[in-house]
Amino acid sequence: MTLWLTRILPSASSPEAHRDLSGNAQGLRLHQRLLQMFPDGVEGPARVAFGVLFRAEETPRGPQILLQSQVKPDPSRLPDTYGSIETRSLESLLSSLCKGTVVHYRCVANPVRKPGATSREAYKLPPVVALSGNAAVEWWERQATAAGLEPLHIDAQPLAKVSGYKPSKNRTAKQLVQHSRTQFDGTARVLDADLLREKIAAGIGRGKAHGCGMLTVAPMQQRS
Repeated sequence: MTLWLTRILPSASSPEAHRDLSGNAQGLRLHQRLLQMFPDGVEGPARVAFGVLFRAEETPRGPQILLQSQVKPDPSRLPDTYGSIETRSLESLLSSLCKGTVVHYRCVANPVRKPGATSREAYKLPPVVALSGNAAVEWWERQATAAGLEPLHIDAQPLAKVSGYKPSKNRTAKQLVQHSRTQFDGTARVLDADLLREKIAAGIGRGKAHGCGMLTVAPMQQRS
């Protein structure tokens, strides 16, 4: 399986790009926009069919959108003035990963826990509880370990929430939900390269359809 990474530098003069990146509906708008770059008419959720993960982030040059997919996207399906777009294969990077490699990582994730029925009843908790602070860091440590990584350094930065729709069989009764987000940056040692490749392809945690869960890594000498 080949993974593709597409970097989009939105144009400051593009009203579509400005709208897509604005407010807590960013996740919904980008989800809809980026799926336009893939063929129509697939069975089931298009995001799953094409292995789409994405995140928007700020850089010294301004905002950028990173899109990962299992099918090479077609940039011509975006508005003409949306921004500059570059796509490259991740095959070389992924094949270079091996046990012991130290990497820089980044993941914007939705750290949560699901209390058991007894705890929910006793403390009047919702089915899903957003985590922050040390609890979010501990959540990431567990996720990183499950992804074949040994965290060496963790920097956790809370981000604004994004909105999304909860999946439902009844398309006329969609439930709007909000995803709390934390950006995890740091260094880690690869313990299981095959597992890490699987997790990079699949994403981590909840909210993947709305800009959460995309894990990117780079060997330390290739930091970008």
